[in-house]
Amino acid sequence: MTEPTLFPFLARLEADWKIVLEELNHIIGGKDQHGSTFQPWHETGLYDGQWDVFGLHAFGNKLGNNCELAPRTTALVESIPGLVTAGFSALVPGTVIKPHVGYTSEVLRCHLGLITTTVPTDCGLRVADTVHNWAPGKAFVFDDTLEHEAWNRGDRTRYILLVDFKK
Repeated sequence: MTEPTLFPFLARLEADWKIVLEELNHIIGGKDQHGSTFQPWHETGLYDGQWDVFGLHAFGNKLGNNCELAPRTTALVESIPGLVTAGFSALVPGTVIKPHVGYTSEVLRCHLGLITTTVPTDCGLRVADTVHNWAPGKAFVFDDTLEHEAWNRGDRTRYILLVDFKK
């Protein structure tokens, strides 16, 4: 779905994915001194189960305490041209994000797989007629104004780095 030549930053995300994973593991390991934690996705009617996020950037605003916990990830996402939002997304086993469409055609969405289920096909994202299964260290870009849905039928929480950027 994603042409790496169209989005050169994907190569850097994939090359540095273990740095991102290390910082994520620090965050989920509970070593935070600021009280920053994953928060439930605010549109609770959009999903059944538990979908949590840990924001780094939200619509042009840097989330300072959270960024301090992931400084190298923050620097990495800040190098993406047209950055709008960035953060970690956690999808707990048994969670389903219902079919929906995004709010604006001005951005594209990037997912970088970090921690996935033991059986990759147990956890996926359908965008229009294409199903993607996350893989650690692999990134893809999609247009979230196309109908999409996600699920985790697997054995552990799926974590990704989610980035929205201007077209």
